Amino acid sequence: MSPVPGDRGPVVVLGVSAGIAAYKSVEVCRRLVDAGFHVAPVLTERSLRFVGRATFDALGSEPAQTTLWDGPSAIPHTRLGQGADLVVVAPATADLLARYAAGLADDLLTTTLVATRAPVVVCPAMHTEMWEHPAVQHNLAVLRARGVTVVPPEEGRLAGGDSGAGRMAEPSVIVSAVMGLLESVVGPGRAPDFEGVRMVVSAGGTREPIDPVRFISNRSSGKQGHALAAAALRRGAEVTLVTASRQPVPAGAAVRHVETAAEMEEAMLELAARARVVVMAAAVADFRPTTVEGRKLHKADGLPEIVLEATPDILSELGRRRRPGQILVGFAAETDRVRERATAKLAGKGVDLMVANDVSAVGVGFDHDTNAVTVFGSDGSVTPVALCTKDDVADAVLDRVSALLSAP
Repeated sequence: MSPVPGDRGPVVVLGVSAGIAAYKSVEVCRRLVDAGFHVAPVLTERSLRFVGRATFDALGSEPAQTTLWDGPSAIPHTRLGQGADLVVVAPATADLLARYAAGLADDLLTTTLVATRAPVVVCPAMHTEMWEHPAVQHNLAVLRARGVTVVPPEEGRLAGGDSGAGRMAEPSVIVSAVMGLLESVVGPGRAPDFEGVRMVVSAGGTREPIDPVRFISNRSSGKQGHALAAAALRRGAEVTLVTASRQPVPAGAAVRHVETAAEMEEAMLELAARARVVVMAAAVADFRPTTVEGRKLHKADGLPEIVLEATPDILSELGRRRRPGQILVGFAAETDRVRERATAKLAGKGVDLMVANDVSAVGVGFDHDTNAVTVFGSDGSVTPVALCTKDDVADAVLDRVSALLSAP
């Protein structure tokens, strides 16, 4: 990606927090400027214990800023947040990640992060024990659910002399991630590829009640659907998320919480009528009890007779009702004959794309942070996506949707 001729190039705010890996951020800054980006360095005051402000003044596209109070702008975080095409934090310490996940904003870097609607990339760096701490992993999961891109640390020699996970990714890896994200989201001289597109995304596994305390469901966590909503927001879409999941809702998305297949059907059919793109990523329970007990069933009452019936086929109904020009995406979680079953659903349900995965494979599908899918198109195309994060899968699926939107 290169800037538009005569333009100063996409604006990247480079945040530097207080970790020994801050020395690598000097190289990140240099590489981004050399690639044609306008780099605005923002250093926390404690990061100055590890690197010098003068270095970033010399290498950045504008003088480095470290405080809310001393710059030329009365509200520097608003200027930076609104003017950024992307914000990258390298290194992102455990403390920085915790404050960002909690929405705390007590310095220039965290206020800029909270004030921006631009894509954000964080590059964690910390000792192995800190990296593996449940609180750190929880904060990362929260940020991922909000659409933040995480460039994971590498294994290698650490500041204390030992080795392990937590070493910040190399500058070349970070710059490549920044360039790739800007290419897919902004691109040279063009708006985000889903700018103004109204999209509805479903997520999670429905719960079909047996009695007030029991239900029939499946293993879906809703992570992939929420990742799709977050990616669509990053790329400019107006997103409504219909979710049966308890995952955090991406900032900027309208949300409709549902529980049963019937509730999801009602919401999806209503919202799809006004949407250009419909992504049915939810795992709707296939069966539900014909009757729901009004009180808790007890063992003393004897073995209950539970009669099941099929739930509505929401995707087929969406296909039947789809408007001309509307793009419809379905998901198929399978354990065998994946290609055969997915292509049958593609043809039978009237969708443009069917995203299929083998949920019996290691690290794939339900409740994992990773996924591996194959995207089958009604035009005969087949796009495999190897095992990667669900955020990356989301962008791969949306790349196919974007191609359909731009097709003549």
